[in-house]
Amino acid sequence: MVDVAFYALCCAYAGSQALTSEFYGFRVWGNFAIAGYALASLHTGWLLARLRSRPGDTQLDGPERAQSRWVGIGFIGALAMVIPLAVLVLRRLTGVDWLITPGSWSAQPEVWVIERSASLLLHTGTPYVNVFTLGRPPVVNDYTPYGPVMTLFGMPRAVFGGNALANALTDARWYFALVAVLCVVATLKLMNFPKVPLRAAQLAVVFPLTTLSFATSGPDLAIVALLVLGCALAARDHPALAAVVLAAAANAKLNAMLAVPVVAFLIAARLGRGALGRFVLWIIGVTVVVNVPVALVDPRSFVEHVLLFPAGLGAVTSPAASPLPGHLIAATGTVGQAISFLLLGAAAVAIAVWLFRKPPLTGSDTALRLAIGLAAFALLTPATRFGYLVYPLVLLGAALTFRSSEAEAANDESLRWAA
Repeated sequence: MVDVAFYALCCAYAGSQALTSEFYGFRVWGNFAIAGYALASLHTGWLLARLRSRPGDTQLDGPERAQSRWVGIGFIGALAMVIPLAVLVLRRLTGVDWLITPGSWSAQPEVWVIERSASLLLHTGTPYVNVFTLGRPPVVNDYTPYGPVMTLFGMPRAVFGGNALANALTDARWYFALVAVLCVVATLKLMNFPKVPLRAAQLAVVFPLTTLSFATSGPDLAIVALLVLGCALAARDHPALAAVVLAAAANAKLNAMLAVPVVAFLIAARLGRGALGRFVLWIIGVTVVVNVPVALVDPRSFVEHVLLFPAGLGAVTSPAASPLPGHLIAATGTVGQAISFLLLGAAAVAIAVWLFRKPPLTGSDTALRLAIGLAAFALLTPATRFGYLVYPLVLLGAALTFRSSEAEAANDESLRWAA
């Protein structure tokens, strides 16, 4: 019954987006997603009916039933992710990017902004527009609130785009999805391809925040997938590789830097100070190599785009203003803003104390700490979006999968000792 309720609620959310969203892409996603979630719900209901009609059949509790429950995941993956993405990529060829018309956008602005950043990097040496020399007041879409690594996702369009076929194949969303999938496969390989709990897939893959992002934008999925891979590498005692992956994520989107101290505690607890030192040096080294060349070209623009704008201190206010607790508290005025930052700071201190008193030792524990930390960040920061909640949800799904892998490894070890 839990699965039926989950898919039914997801279907209702998709319906709300199809009927009420101001964004064209969200409405297209919603129409396809309704079908995917509805089919998953119907299929699960059919499975329940079959179980109740055969209560004495113990085979239904085994692999056959588990495999059947994954059919619903397949429906959602096709109808709420791949097909709407393909439709929106083709629809985008009509050319409505940069217009102030959300009702016509086939891709969210972050997609075009990242693609523009790649073109700017190729032609000017920096991915950032100098908003102070435009000859007009800057607007939100002049900003690229990402680190230089994010620019790589726009490079295919910048290098190979130009005609309809090339533009369809170089839409940045394909590359966000590709990196996310490759990170998941690499993570599963590091864990020796454990049995993935269905609940993990529901949280990480087919929850509406994930499927909607997959079809309409995508950068957050690539970043959180890199965080999961970084956790897996650290848990498998590869501190240098973990540092490179996490540095890439953090230098694509700054909020990913929150993962670095959590993984650092894992490495220190498992491998000691020497490994921690190497991890930190790799993080610093990659960060310097990635940022310094771009920052030297136009230091003011670098600071304006990467640091000030995301913090709400730029020449234009960030539009991230979903009605989550931090934003609602900050919106009450100066005192509310102070309270919001105090709550955010208190959450950070609480997590730091937790890490010092009981450092994580496993991938599942590390992913759980990251999920809690990023959930606190999304809920309490004044400039926030509902979409940021995709980070803790994916990490919770990853924590369940890590736990499954750890249980399988412990069971194998027990069997070896018994033999």
